[in-house]
Amino acid sequence: MARTNRTVVPESRAMLKQMQYEIASEFGLYGASYGGGMDTEFASELGMTGGAGATGGTPYLGHLTSRDNGSVGGEITKRLIKQAEQSLFT
Repeated sequence: MARTNRTVVPESRAMLKQMQYEIASEFGLYGASYGGGMDTEFASELGMTGGAGATGGTPYLGHLTSRDNGSVGGEITKRLIKQAEQSLFT
């Protein structure tokens, strides 16, 4: 059976992307946080945007290794579990 990478709550996609870039920034994998309020004119000169097209203006992160990506995904999971536990027990 094929695996689908479908988000259960589609509205959460933007929040998950933001969390992904924040964690990558914390780990030093990406120079600035996602949507850091940079002027796009200067951001593109610094390589902080991917430009138009298939990437949709998101930065290119193809230089990251699978280990780097896995550590970001693991940290996202830890934080989401922590948030869920806090909401259940408070």
